[in-house]
Amino acid sequence: MKKYLVIFTVLLLAYSCQPPRHGQTFLNEDGNLSIQLEFENLSNPLIISGDQGAFYFETKNGRNWINELPDQQTWTDSSYLAKWNLEEAEVQLLVEVNADSYHLSMNSDAEEDILKWGLGLNASDDEYFTGLFERTVDGNQTESWKEGIQTAMNLRGEAVDMLIKPTLSLYTPFYLSSNNYGMLVEGTWPGHYDFCKTTPNLVSIEFEGPSFSATFYTADNPAAIVQQHSLNAGPVLVPPKWVFEPWRWRDNHVHEEQYYDGTSVSSPYNSQLVEDILMMEAYDIPCGVYWVDRPWAKGVYGYADFEWDPERFPNAEGMIDWLGERDVKFMLWIAPWVVGDMQKVANERGYSIPIKGPAGGIDPDTAALIDFTNPEACKWWQENGIEKLLKQGVAGFKLDRSEELVPETRDVYFADGRTAREVRNDYPVLYAKTVNESAQKIHGNDFALLTRAGYTGSSQYTSFWGGDIGSPQEGLRAAIIALLRSSVIGFPVWGSDIGGYWQGELDREVFARWLAFGAFNPIMEVGPTEDVAPWNMNSEPGYDEELIAIWRLYAKIHSQLADYSYNLALEANETGMPMARPLFLQFPEQQEAWDDWQTFMYGDDILVSALWEKGKTSHRLFLPEGVKWVDVWSVDKEVYEGGRWIEVETPLHKIPIFTREGADVNLGDIQQLYNESLAIAKEKPDLSALEKNAF
Repeated sequence: MKKYLVIFTVLLLAYSCQPPRHGQTFLNEDGNLSIQLEFENLSNPLIISGDQGAFYFETKNGRNWINELPDQQTWTDSSYLAKWNLEEAEVQLLVEVNADSYHLSMNSDAEEDILKWGLGLNASDDEYFTGLFERTVDGNQTESWKEGIQTAMNLRGEAVDMLIKPTLSLYTPFYLSSNNYGMLVEGTWPGHYDFCKTTPNLVSIEFEGPSFSATFYTADNPAAIVQQHSLNAGPVLVPPKWVFEPWRWRDNHVHEEQYYDGTSVSSPYNSQLVEDILMMEAYDIPCGVYWVDRPWAKGVYGYADFEWDPERFPNAEGMIDWLGERDVKFMLWIAPWVVGDMQKVANERGYSIPIKGPAGGIDPDTAALIDFTNPEACKWWQENGIEKLLKQGVAGFKLDRSEELVPETRDVYFADGRTAREVRNDYPVLYAKTVNESAQKIHGNDFALLTRAGYTGSSQYTSFWGGDIGSPQEGLRAAIIALLRSSVIGFPVWGSDIGGYWQGELDREVFARWLAFGAFNPIMEVGPTEDVAPWNMNSEPGYDEELIAIWRLYAKIHSQLADYSYNLALEANETGMPMARPLFLQFPEQQEAWDDWQTFMYGDDILVSALWEKGKTSHRLFLPEGVKWVDVWSVDKEVYEGGRWIEVETPLHKIPIFTREGADVNLGDIQQLYNESLAIAKEKPDLSALEKNAF
């Protein structure tokens, strides 16, 4: 058998400079090697173990387990050294203590032969795991909103492939354990996690690649662990304050001859965009951002050569200026591929990589996927594409489709020499970085990017939205989990398509609950709503006064919180503390804070409990102990003592909202605001008069 020199290194960078308290290698009751490391702050020692040994490496000839006691081991005040002289390999394990985290690595001098590494970590009976990705369960994304689904924030009993999938596509190989540690696997190779699903009380982890390295963070509370990871992977990009105003969009914009009510269109700009803006102004619904999806350009897929389609968007630059006069920023959809004449140039110059396809309706023969590891390709794409649009006044982009079309085999090579298998998870990061560079070049810091897919490092360059989440009530459930899971793994500036994206019919009750939840997301984006609006719904009532009023209520609240949200984004950048926070981040000593996943903190001072089930007129939630909580809905601002479950009435327009007693947050009389919104919604605006006054 070929002999390998394998080095397994655990670098312990603990909070104090103390060495590990005691550690040992031993054979467990099954006769398998285990390595016990008693890291600082752990409730239980961390034991590296597996089904057939402590860890393994894999070549084309099979799996090689390390499963014998070391031939030599030495403890010092700052290190632990163990060596194995095996027939198959010479293996060394080294533990070193430093300042603020623990580092583990496995490598060999025969890297070209090694395909994969793996290990297991012990878990206690009640240990809680969360993180890794924004979706609820792995596999096809529709599994995350399957009817009757029970899985929520806790990943125990789940298996997860660390390979970005469409379209709930925020992934990072970091998970948080209630055993007071978090683990981040470094690099971009695909991997796999099994949280006690196959083997009880064992977290099994394996990653492809010639070497393996990971960082362990420990602390006496989960928030500190999340903060360390966020700062290490970031810091988080802070968008301008206008990003925290409400957004509006549709999926397909058509320039119609008539508005929804039959009024003839005479505006010089896209009729549906104009209708949205004029109607929102008439209802006094705040809107700080309007963005347009594809198709918006000429040619194939409505996305050729970054040139506007004049039939769909006549006088596009004038339209952007018109929005700017109303303090509305304009954003646009883009993708990492080019079509039209740009496709030919990209292919001729070697700026593209093969598209995995056809995928997502994109034919490899009619599109070229940009190789963002090639500096020349990046510069060409920036100068001939997105910078042209930025100079026209586009304030930012929604970055789509970077996880669907990228090849994932070892026989495709990128310009930097890496195989597609290694770049697959990194591609969305490179995409966002390239767009970020251009946006900063043209607009300084006054721009916004919103990206669908992300991996470790993406949060330095962009903010995020939750992909094509389905419209049924379970879709809203998945969005709630996605917000909080994304916060844990380092993607705190996040929003979802309120109402869901075309996967199931838009339900007015779910839409109403989603509007309420979305108001307490960092980004509140309303759309696509089946390309209609609450004043012309596809279901009864077509003109929905109640939905219009609920939209106005929560858009007003979200706008009122813009300064608060911006300051939370600054805090996320400076300290790593996410904006939206599962209760257990701030109240980890209270078991109910781990159990009530629907209730979360928005910053330090606001507690919200999101509803997702239809037909509910009351809701049970937990108010954490140690705080007095003010009911924002009550006229006299009733105060509740924390440390108990309460039941509150929840008519369609109401999401439970509480603030800390004494907090500098005043949302005013929101019941009166809703009553006012209902009165306004009862009167249909005269679009003919609105248009006349607007142009």
